[in-house]
Amino acid sequence: MLAPPRIWWKPLDRLERSWLTIAFVWCIFLTAMMPIWFFLGRQNVPATTYRVSPEEYQQRVADFIEQYQVGTEKGVPVVAPPPGDVFLLARQWQWYPILQLKKGQTYRLHVSSIDIQHGFSIQPLNLNFMVLPGYDYVITLTPTQSGEFSLVCNEYCGIAHHLMVSKLIVTD
Repeated sequence: MLAPPRIWWKPLDRLERSWLTIAFVWCIFLTAMMPIWFFLGRQNVPATTYRVSPEEYQQRVADFIEQYQVGTEKGVPVVAPPPGDVFLLARQWQWYPILQLKKGQTYRLHVSSIDIQHGFSIQPLNLNFMVLPGYDYVITLTPTQSGEFSLVCNEYCGIAHHLMVSKLIVTD
């Protein structure tokens, strides 16, 4: 085996140095913009996280459904709670229950998983959260338009992941 020559790389020419400088300056600029986007860009949904056992959270959801259920759809309860705390449970391969909220009212949406990691996404709003067992994610939500919105799991959660869809109903 022969060793590579002493200087096996070519020194940068003027054009390569220019592009490297542009890329470095662009990286510094984007890094400096991150705090500005965070504080002024209103890109982050107000959310709080609490520790909770899956069993305790499942009981909270059961109590919530018992108090506010207005019907069922394909065997899944539909609940119409007043503004305030609402609960949504993630489990393989289901969002439970179906929530019916009022337009213009503010809700504290509690989301947790009782089994494995899920991804919570409201479409077409593109609101995304990671949902893990043992954590109660509280999202402050004020619907601004009525209609039906899809709830999608966007984190692979097993063989029937593609079936983990539900809906959020917003009424006037």
